[in-house]
Amino acid sequence: MTPESLIASASINIGLAILALWLFSVLKKQPRNAIIYYARLLSDRHRALPLHSSFTLPRFLPSVAWIPRAFRVPEDDILRRHGLDALVLMRLFKFGIRFFLLCSLLGVSLLLPVDYYSESDLPTRREYSMDAFTISNIARGSNKLWVHFSCLWFISFYALFLLYKEFKEILVKRLQQMRELSHRADQFTVLVRQVPICPEHKTRSCGVDHFFSKHHPFSYHSHQMLYDGRDIEYLLGKQKNLKKELEEKRVTEEHKRISTSEEKFREFSHKVSHLQSETMLKEKELPVAFVTFKTRRSAALVAQTQQHSNPLELITEMAPEPRDVSWRNLAIPQKLLPLYKISVILAAAALTIFFAIPVTAVQGIAKYEKLKKWFPPAMAIEFIPGLSSVVTGYLPSAILKGFMYIVPYAMLGMAYLGGSISKSKEEIKACNMVFYFLMGNVFFLSLISGSLLDEIGEYFTHPRDIPSHLAAAVSAQGEFFMTYILTDGLSGFSLEILQLGLITLDIIRSCIYGRAKENNTYLFSFPYFRVIPTVSLSIMIGMIYAVVAPLMLPFLVGYFCLGYIVYFNQMEDVYEMTFDTCGRFWPIIHHYIFVSIILMQVTMVGLFGLKSKPSAAIATIPLILITIAYNEYCKIRFIPSFKHFPIQTAVEIDEVDEKNGEIEAYYVDAATAYNKHQPCLERVSLEESTTNLNQPLLGTDSI
Repeated sequence: MTPESLIASASINIGLAILALWLFSVLKKQPRNAIIYYARLLSDRHRALPLHSSFTLPRFLPSVAWIPRAFRVPEDDILRRHGLDALVLMRLFKFGIRFFLLCSLLGVSLLLPVDYYSESDLPTRREYSMDAFTISNIARGSNKLWVHFSCLWFISFYALFLLYKEFKEILVKRLQQMRELSHRADQFTVLVRQVPICPEHKTRSCGVDHFFSKHHPFSYHSHQMLYDGRDIEYLLGKQKNLKKELEEKRVTEEHKRISTSEEKFREFSHKVSHLQSETMLKEKELPVAFVTFKTRRSAALVAQTQQHSNPLELITEMAPEPRDVSWRNLAIPQKLLPLYKISVILAAAALTIFFAIPVTAVQGIAKYEKLKKWFPPAMAIEFIPGLSSVVTGYLPSAILKGFMYIVPYAMLGMAYLGGSISKSKEEIKACNMVFYFLMGNVFFLSLISGSLLDEIGEYFTHPRDIPSHLAAAVSAQGEFFMTYILTDGLSGFSLEILQLGLITLDIIRSCIYGRAKENNTYLFSFPYFRVIPTVSLSIMIGMIYAVVAPLMLPFLVGYFCLGYIVYFNQMEDVYEMTFDTCGRFWPIIHHYIFVSIILMQVTMVGLFGLKSKPSAAIATIPLILITIAYNEYCKIRFIPSFKHFPIQTAVEIDEVDEKNGEIEAYYVDAATAYNKHQPCLERVSLEESTTNLNQPLLGTDSI
């Protein structure tokens, strides 16, 4: 890639970003777009919308008032409004800003001059690439490589320091958040799976009650069984559709048709009531129950210990909060879960292999010089001035980003099929799959297809030059990843905030159905599964190239600043936070960054070896061992407090609630909280408003 190609990519991405942000600042002021740009605020009717209702000039002028707002809001406000998971994501962007800002100062002031003013082993590279600004411009065996070695140690220790600081502070906020959310039902509730049938009464409900009444007589309060209610859910769906039809007919149609629809609705209500009766539900019991205890300490102890002599029965863990439960997955038999997980792994592997094809094709476009040899018609683009720079600079990263857009959603669907008990665990599993997919396909496959396969002919003809060619090729790929960062950051973040897809969909719906029938906002759950892996991949790319190609580092600072602004706006106005795991996303983020640090260090070991500096390569090995030891320490020091409910914290919260006389009200509410959300226990009535549809039909005692 030539400097002209990089400039073309930067110009296109900057132009698209400015255009998208300009359109956003104007479209956001229009009242008709409130269902897109203020979806979250519309769901919270207590907050006023900052819209221009009058037809005035400021309504159609772009503004930047939403940009400084992101940096003015303190972390405590983000924690209070959106939860700790949202704060964890924003701190991920802050981590990137802090880390790459210092690395940029170090790289621009020290590494870039050292790289540029060195005598290269490959002088011909200067003519058509930007290798003059990378480590490949340094001659083999040069003592200047010790500058890179020193920077590698400094950057590594700085990253480890930031990671430790973040882990420690987020753990403190997690324990603080658990105290603030002391009213939540999941703190008193344990999910129990593989419940055996009571031999005396032949029901699983009695089996749960007898076991916990006998073995936890002073702390056990009640339980809520789960039911296989697919037939009930089908009838409830019919009921809801009928109710919507009735509401429309009451406005437009005559009385006879309304009476017929009401008769059908009552018929469905009678069927549902019959199926929801206590006798019928006992036949639909699943071997799953939510067991409520009188204290958080008791619930935590039960969740963290083996209850039955057979470890495959009465399997316990802390229950997710009611709105976070994945009800359909809880109905999957425990013995089938391994098959579901294996199927997900195979599907993810197949998707990874399938996407290897477009990634390899993209690298063929990026390597235009080689493309001309293998595909001579490609030379035609040289006749149009500047087109080759656009094709090789912007097009490959844009195509790759377009292909990768659908991957997170495919992985989330696979995670859903994997049998996770909660939506948050599905998203965490999807984050892992997406990150490793991106690491394999976007990074490693791009590196291999763009470096090794691209110069395979040279390797066969001059096998002794393999080390020098490989070293030059690894650093040369930094140019492609620089354009990838530009495309993902400038264009990607700008299109995210513009919501172009939803704007287009809203226009189409308005033309087909008319504006009057559109009562729902475009309110979606925050896409952690899409944002966290993508941002983590950028951190990985930046770390690996921090010493190799320091010219990339300033672009990464801009990437994280823009990302912070965009996603703060999306949290405030657009997306809904459908769950709060109290920071359980941070351990996986920590793992992604740890993998990035290790890859950076291993890459430098290889480059030092290829640059005929074995002493530097050997001296880097202790750094790798220190990093691994640090990560093992973090696993022991922090991870258990994220996986479990610490007994000490549970006791402290219990003591405060007992002192205030609130603990009984909390566990009594927890005793019915899960039945209120269980789909097959829902009730639909013509007399009730749609906001009161979810009511439990059975009390805890009757269940």
